Amino acid sequence: MKAQLVVDGRHELGEGVLWCERSQSVFWTDIHASRLWNHHPGSGATRSWGMPERLCCFAFTADAEQLLIGLESRLAFFNLANGSMGPICRIEDDLSTTRLNDGRCDRQGRFVFGTLNEDPGRAPIASFYRLNTDLTLERLSLPGIAISNSICFSPDGSVMYYCDTLQNRIMCCDYDASSGAVANQRLFADLVDQPGSPDGSTVDAEGYLWNAQWGGSRVVRFAPDGSIDRIVDVPTEQPSCVAFGGPDLDTLYVTTAHEGMSAEQRAKDALAGALFAVPLADVRGMPEARFGG
Repeated sequence: MKAQLVVDGRHELGEGVLWCERSQSVFWTDIHASRLWNHHPGSGATRSWGMPERLCCFAFTADAEQLLIGLESRLAFFNLANGSMGPICRIEDDLSTTRLNDGRCDRQGRFVFGTLNEDPGRAPIASFYRLNTDLTLERLSLPGIAISNSICFSPDGSVMYYCDTLQNRIMCCDYDASSGAVANQRLFADLVDQPGSPDGSTVDAEGYLWNAQWGGSRVVRFAPDGSIDRIVDVPTEQPSCVAFGGPDLDTLYVTTAHEGMSAEQRAKDALAGALFAVPLADVRGMPEARFGG
């Protein structure tokens, strides 16, 4: 299975891809360009919105025109129709080197996200958080990390997947659907001997986890027991995130990046930063959960 080019965006850090079943279109962000992107496969139309600072993650809400967005320093609501923005809260103002990174709604419509330490030393001072539907914020009782990624949930919402990319291991834990409490942190998949590092993930309708492997030129499907089920080749070095889309949720969208590449590397890796799609004959995704606040 190979990925097919959809939008040659040449994004420095394409990330956070999500499919909107209402508009039948795919959204993603170019983090360092502080820009939200959208592509409608039916019409071929592509558009984008500028943001006041780096846009790291986002989620859909009950209002089709409104997104919950995770900017580098804060959470806010963003209106797609008029560009207005409503503040929610700031994140980690006491830490000068961290910013938001990966994020996704749990099955109950609460927004779970993590931060990233940009200091070259990469000390594990970043954390995982949850914005509840009443807009209260809480830190999850998980160990500190350097680069949060791979946040997603099992189909029934009882298992949360996540990782610290620098550790090259995808972890999971029990996730209480009612209280949101986390427990029993454990290893899900070990990538230490694999060609890439774990970046963004999503879970399909069968409970298999799909992970974009940064530096590995591939997306890997893991069975619920953590074993490798299949591998999708991506024609660029740095896949960053994945999401199921299309009318039947049978297309896998993949964002990529050219962050950190030299001019020579970019010349060789011409499609770095593009959006790709992989048609799947035997797998379906799940509709993306919307923020319930």
